[in-house]
Amino acid sequence: MKLLPLLLMGIIVLNSCEGELDNLGSQLVNESEGVDKIYGLLGYNVDHNDTIRTDATKLDSVRIGAFTEDKFGGQKASYITQIRLNTYNPDFGTNPVLDSVVMTLKPRYQTAADSAKTTTTEDYIYPEGQVAAKKVVVSYPIAKYGKAKIGTEKTKLTIKVHEVNDFLGAASDKTYSNKAVALGAEIGSKVFDGMVNSVTITKDSDASELLKRDVSLRMKLDSTFFQNKIIAKQGNQVLKDAASFIRYFRGISISVLEDEGYLFSMAPNDATITLYYKNDVTSNGTVTRTKQETTLNVGSGNVHFSQIAYSKSSDYAAAMTSAIKIQNVSNLTTAVTPANQLFLQGMGGSGVGVKIPAALLTKLRAIYKDEKIAIVSAKIRLYNDDSWNNKYQKPSSMLVQERDTLSRFLPDMTELSSTGYSLVKTGMLSTVNAYYDVSITSTLKKIVENDTSYDVIKNDGKDFIINTGSYLSDATTGALLGQNYNTRAYNPYRILLTGTTDNSLIGQDITSTKSKAVQLRIIYTKK
Repeated sequence: MKLLPLLLMGIIVLNSCEGELDNLGSQLVNESEGVDKIYGLLGYNVDHNDTIRTDATKLDSVRIGAFTEDKFGGQKASYITQIRLNTYNPDFGTNPVLDSVVMTLKPRYQTAADSAKTTTTEDYIYPEGQVAAKKVVVSYPIAKYGKAKIGTEKTKLTIKVHEVNDFLGAASDKTYSNKAVALGAEIGSKVFDGMVNSVTITKDSDASELLKRDVSLRMKLDSTFFQNKIIAKQGNQVLKDAASFIRYFRGISISVLEDEGYLFSMAPNDATITLYYKNDVTSNGTVTRTKQETTLNVGSGNVHFSQIAYSKSSDYAAAMTSAIKIQNVSNLTTAVTPANQLFLQGMGGSGVGVKIPAALLTKLRAIYKDEKIAIVSAKIRLYNDDSWNNKYQKPSSMLVQERDTLSRFLPDMTELSSTGYSLVKTGMLSTVNAYYDVSITSTLKKIVENDTSYDVIKNDGKDFIINTGSYLSDATTGALLGQNYNTRAYNPYRILLTGTTDNSLIGQDITSTKSKAVQLRIIYTKK
């Protein structure tokens, strides 16, 4: 009980800093009684088979694009979705003919003021009625992960839209990123320069607003295709109900032509397709061709998922031959193989595992009993591998599971939530010396200090499974939704970490302050 305030203070202060965690932790206790220790751990790769569940229940965001780098290889992401009519058995009027079809996407973009470019046309003539007006276009670069430039040129992607020939099923179905889908006709293509625009047109005479479009990417689709597919089917059974329509027009695929470039993201429910057409309207015996429009529902309620394809580099492929398969992770009798490089990648790519060996837990247990220590801080430290020396943004958050209880949060996340606890602390992310500290103080204390907890795992050691991503929280309460509710399905980040560089140091003291091997860093006090 006397040590409890010290423990809580240590956790708060230790987790409020980055570069001097150990020094500050040591200052909380009498210098002669505080002990800092570093032990080598066993790091290994976890093979997710380059696959992850990516149906609508997992997608707050989707990635589209492609890029390649040397360590992991290539990655290509497409978005596939059903389409529904907003109104069934629609009436398009007499002699309806499509003028144009526009798909609107809303990629995430950079909002900083210095990122925006404004173009103003003072003498613009608005085509509807030839009205004198002013047109203001504000352009923003989209947020990219990958290569914004190839050589000296700004990267361009060719966005392709195809009809889907396979029935995609029901929105409640589980769908994985490696699902194969047969594609039909190409119904749209656009060379995209990575910029999205807002448009505002105001009348010169009174400054009233003639048109206002939010920031978006607009892309024309094949009018003839949609004329024949939808407009010409007026009155047909295929347009009379949702079940018939999604079996008739089964969906679309949005992809990029290139294999090199970048990934960008958008919220799937923000996508729309608008059909602009004219029909005959008779008034007082006069027939007038009148402009009309209708929208198709591309978002909520539809089956939609990310289709992700990988082409592994030789290094990545070799690392996966000794990795534990994800389907075997819950089987604690499946052995793991130490790796000197750990490949960590989102969107179905590999994860990493870290084992605190049984011998080290036994050693800590003996020190606890014999010397009456109290663990003030315990963290797993992972360093960026020196060979991962590039400008790609590094992940800033991670998901952590205990291998023996995969579905729950670490005890630290719940028991220490009111003490300023952070699961992962980062340091020097913009450099090759970047590192991650995974805080496991409460988890380790339970094992070392509790007879029952120690007996459960003492023969196998304690394993942690780590992936890129962030946990999702309730929008109202802020409470975390659960271990399986996270951003991993669309988290694009990757990093190569240093693993176990010397197997003889697993469970042993690391005395070199320059070691980047995966390690356990502990601060404890003696009574």
